[in-house]
Amino acid sequence: MATRDITADPSGTEVQPPDNGSRPTVLERLTLLHVAVFLVGCTWAFGGNASWVQAPLAAWGTLGGAVTLAVLLGGQEIVGIRRRKLVDLWPFALFNALVLIANLSPNLREIRMAGESLLVPLELPAWRPSSARPEAALMGLWTFDAVYLSCFNLKLVVRRRRALRGLLFLAAGNALVLAAFGTLQKLVNASGIYFGRIHTPQKYFFASFVYANHWGAFILLMIAVCIGLAWYHALQTARRDRLHSPAFGAVATLVLLAATVPLSGSRSSTLLMTFLLGCAFIHWTTTIVRSRRRYRRSVAGPVGGALLIVGLAIGAILYLDSDVIATRLALSREQFAAMRAQGSIGSRASLYRDTWRMAEDKLWFGWGMDSYPVVFNRYNTQKPNPLDHLFVYYRDAHNDWLQSAAEHGLVGTLVLALCAIVPLRRLRIRPLDPLVAYLLGGCGVILGYAWVEFPFGNLAVVLAWWLCLFCAARLTDLRRHFTPDTERPS
Repeated sequence: MATRDITADPSGTEVQPPDNGSRPTVLERLTLLHVAVFLVGCTWAFGGNASWVQAPLAAWGTLGGAVTLAVLLGGQEIVGIRRRKLVDLWPFALFNALVLIANLSPNLREIRMAGESLLVPLELPAWRPSSARPEAALMGLWTFDAVYLSCFNLKLVVRRRRALRGLLFLAAGNALVLAAFGTLQKLVNASGIYFGRIHTPQKYFFASFVYANHWGAFILLMIAVCIGLAWYHALQTARRDRLHSPAFGAVATLVLLAATVPLSGSRSSTLLMTFLLGCAFIHWTTTIVRSRRRYRRSVAGPVGGALLIVGLAIGAILYLDSDVIATRLALSREQFAAMRAQGSIGSRASLYRDTWRMAEDKLWFGWGMDSYPVVFNRYNTQKPNPLDHLFVYYRDAHNDWLQSAAEHGLVGTLVLALCAIVPLRRLRIRPLDPLVAYLLGGCGVILGYAWVEFPFGNLAVVLAWWLCLFCAARLTDLRRHFTPDTERPS
């Protein structure tokens, strides 16, 4: 059993030894390559939100199931090292069972009258799992399984922390290229994605993402990745060499990614980014102050320099994004004025109230996976627009938690939560590695964001979220248990 060897740099910060040169297995290389191609392809293919790319992406993701099956059916070496981890898949198996059982009982029947198609609800017991759109549910389940198993394989197969960090660096680098691409589109006033070649119904698109808030959610995760990587390499490197280490590149990438969030026009993501970066800045400054005081050194210089750097970064972002920020602030003022006049938060209040009524009617098991766009029309109480007399159609509830309750019920939502909680059951190390803490922090920010938006309505965000979670879980496992076939702690 290898032991944890930690030294300290002149500032008193712990420095951990680098990984050893353990050779990756073929299965490990295939897993990392598969997930990397999945993420890059999904982000550049409109975030996975174009209908025609969903099936090809799900088909590619299905290869992850083949890796999981290879472990399940593998030889004695795989049985001794990894197969025991498959027990973490029991919530995943239970969720699949719930969706498939629900598909056996449709809760809507199609009736044609005067050339029109009407969906009539069927009387079913409230306790019975059922589905409004069995075909759509199967497609949704296929996509979910492809994403989940692909990312679960990181915890199942990867044996080297360095490999996981390499994957995270690739994810951040891909986000940086997307950010540069999106910024260039904004500078030339492109009317659609890929410099106007692809029309988008959303005015505030960015890069290859159709919806600015989805871009914002994706970048929030990538910012958390960059912060964690910067912390890791800062702890690995002596102070005098940090400008030449990957830590500096992670911070530079972080600043460039952060600039695109207000540029995209996403106000909610900008607020959450400010919160996330504020937490990271407080963490950084308190660590510096604690270290300097331990050695009876002045804290004025480092803290003043940090504030100056932050000020320059904010100034550069405001200069680059000034037009978009001014436009969105004006819109925000108009919306707040309308809310004060109405005495409520506007259409969102009605949307959330109607979604909860939908959930209450099938509280335990919901209306079925991907049923919201069809079923919600029966509960929508919003009146048509007085200008064009058109009804407001909602494909998403703009609250992923409520939508999950409506589609999967309380039982299904709990099982979904367990799909994330069970693989993290070994997170009992205190303190957590900064990289693990920020990966989980980014996931937590997106879960909070899901109360007021629908970040999980974007496949790229879903994939990045599970990638961060399972990387954090595996990094923790590799820190807890070090055997000759893995690596030294780092």
